[in-house]
Amino acid sequence: MSVSVRIPTILRTYTGGESEVSAEGATLTDVLDDLEANHAGIRARILDDAGEIRRFVNVYVGNDDVRFLEGLATPVPAGTQISVIPAVAGGC
Repeated sequence: MSVSVRIPTILRTYTGGESEVSAEGATLTDVLDDLEANHAGIRARILDDAGEIRRFVNVYVGNDDVRFLEGLATPVPAGTQISVIPAVAGGC
């Protein structure tokens, strides 16, 4: 199933500057595998060494944070938009 993946500015070096790319897969894991196959190195910026989503990276399927769904096993229906968003910290 084809989905759209929104890529944050900091990761666009892996996608040739593209802010949005297409990927295939039935689950988030499948999509990340396909993303890696087409944009080598990007998965390591999203997942840690244990294969989990990095602490300071948020991934949304549609409008839902996958940490509150099924994590990497979250289903991704065709046409869904996936957003990879690095967490922003700071303050006064």
